Amino acid sequence: MKKIEAIIRKSKYSVVKDALHDVGVNFFSYWDVTGLGNEKEGHVYRGISYSTSDIQRRYLSIVVNDDFEEATIQAILKSAATGDVGDGKIFVSDVSEVYRIRTGEKGGETLR
Repeated sequence: MKKIEAIIRKSKYSVVKDALHDVGVNFFSYWDVTGLGNEKEGHVYRGISYSTSDIQRRYLSIVVNDDFEEATIQAILKSAATGDVGDGKIFVSDVSEVYRIRTGEKGGETLR
């Protein structure tokens, strides 16, 4: 099993969510996060432009069976890309075990 963590633009969230559903990923968690990066965003308040390095993003956490890893990554890559600096990052790590709390069942079947 794999844990796929993605940091994406908030504006691309609904497109990424739909792409994940299309490949069969129907459960994941997400958070609104603020980070620092190479992209600089400007904000305008009452006609005055302010530049900030704090960037608003959405953080996705997805655990999938090994056979869903590549499809999940490709869905995020294709749907989150704009071609501009600041599109985000994807991190992949191994998950040694998963348990379903309700039944105590463990293993990859708990993800289905």
